[in-house]
Amino acid sequence: MSRRCEICNKGLTFGIQASHSNRKSNRTWAPNLKRVKAVVDGTAKRIYVCTRCLRSGKVQRAL
Repeated sequence: MSRRCEICNKGLTFGIQASHSNRKSNRTWAPNLKRVKAVVDGTAKRIYVCTRCLRSGKVQRAL
């Protein structure tokens, strides 16, 4: 599974983490993805969607 939303294409973000003593290290931030059953092109399909897209109503859930 690639860590990418199939609706908005949100993926990993890279940055630098600083500790209390200001030591630096690389780190990544992953989107909050959920595997949901959604309607895609008229058929129900399981896709990975970020919670921002779910909350904003960009995805029509299949029941």
